[in-house]
Amino acid sequence: MMNPEPQDAQPPLIYLNNAATTWPKPTKVLEEVERCLRQPLHEPGRTTGNGSMDYPSATRQVLADFFHAGPPEHFVFTQNATDSLNLLIHGFAKKTGIPFHAITTDLEHNSVLRPLNALEQDEAIKLSVVPFTGTSVNLATIKKAICDDTRLVVMTHGSNVLGSVQDIKPVAEYLHANDIFFIVDGAQTAGHIPVNLSDIPVGAFVFTGHKALFGIPGIGGFFITEPDAIAITRQGGTGTDSRTLTHPFDMPMRFEAGTHNYPGIASLYAGVRFITSTGQEAIEKKNTDLTRSFIRELKGIQGITIYNKNPDLPVLSFNITGIDNHEAGFILARAYNVITRTGLHCAPLVHERIDGGNGCIRASFSYFNTRDECRAAAEAIREVAESANSEVRSD
Repeated sequence: MMNPEPQDAQPPLIYLNNAATTWPKPTKVLEEVERCLRQPLHEPGRTTGNGSMDYPSATRQVLADFFHAGPPEHFVFTQNATDSLNLLIHGFAKKTGIPFHAITTDLEHNSVLRPLNALEQDEAIKLSVVPFTGTSVNLATIKKAICDDTRLVVMTHGSNVLGSVQDIKPVAEYLHANDIFFIVDGAQTAGHIPVNLSDIPVGAFVFTGHKALFGIPGIGGFFITEPDAIAITRQGGTGTDSRTLTHPFDMPMRFEAGTHNYPGIASLYAGVRFITSTGQEAIEKKNTDLTRSFIRELKGIQGITIYNKNPDLPVLSFNITGIDNHEAGFILARAYNVITRTGLHCAPLVHERIDGGNGCIRASFSYFNTRDECRAAAEAIREVAESANSEVRSD
C-alpha cells in the first residue's frame, strides 16, 4: 500500500463529492438560515405574533413554481429523500393492505432497495428488480415485469453512480394509464435539470434539499398527486384540529407531525431561489462543461476505467488499475486535498453490474467548482495512477 506523507503546505481543498452533499452553499442560503434562527418561529395555528416569516408556506410555493406542480399543499417536508421514500413505500403498502407485486430497478439507491426488501421479507410484497441496458432502464423492460397484481413501481430519475437520467415521462404515462402508482426518486436530478411535474403524471416525486437544491442537511420532501394512495404512518401535533385524537387528513398535515426543521426549510427556500435567480440553464451548462472537461483529462490517463463517458448529470465514476478505490480515495484526500466518494455509493446492484461489486471512485461537480480545480484533480489522479501502474509493473 502506498503511504504518501502529507505535504507541509496543504494544497487548496478541491471538493468533488457534490452528489452526496453540495459544498459550499450559496451565501444567500447561509444568510437565510441565520435569519431564520434569529427570529421567532412562525407556526400557523400554533403561535401568534407579527414580523416572522412563514417559511413552510413560502417554501411550498417556491417549490410549486420550481417544479411546475400544485397545489403547494401537496409538497410535504421530510428529513431527506430516504425519509420520504420510506414514508411513501411503507405508507403505500399499509394502505393497500394485502400482498401485491412491486417493481424497481438495479440502478437504485438503498433508500429504495432496503424499504422494498423489508416489505418483501415481511411477505407484504413480491418484488421484481429489472435490469438497466447500457446506463438506463427503458419502458419495454418495465412492461415485461408487470403482472396482474402489480400495484407499485419505484424508480430513480438519475443514477448516483452512472450519472444517467432516466426517461420517466413515458413510464409515468403508461403506469398512470394502468393504475399503477409510480414513485420517482429525484434526489440526484432535483436542481440539476428542469423537472416539469405538470407534464409527468407521477404518483409522487421525491427530492432532497442538501444536494443540487443547495440546502443544508436534514431537509427534503416529496410532491404527491394522490395523497389517498398513502396511509398515514406518523401521528402527532399539527396545530390544527387538536381536539380530536385522530391525525388530520388535510394536506400537508396528513404526512407532517411535530415541529418543522425551520432552518432546513429556510435553506431550501433560499437554495431554490438561488437556482432561479442564477438560471437553471446556466447552472446546468457550467456543470456539463466541468464534467466534460474532467472526462477529457481522465481519458488521457493510462489505467483509468470510466463507467459512463457521457453522463447526463455532473457525476463521474471510475477506477484506477492496480489500486483499490478506497485506497485511491484516501491518497487523493490525504496527499492532494481532493475529496471524492469511494465504495458502493449505497447502490450495490449497479456495482455488481459494472465493477463486480468492488466499488469505484466518484467525482461529482457543483456550480461552485472551477476548471482549475478539475485540472488539478485530474493531475492528482494521474500521479496516483502512474504510481499504481509502476507498482504493478514492478511486481
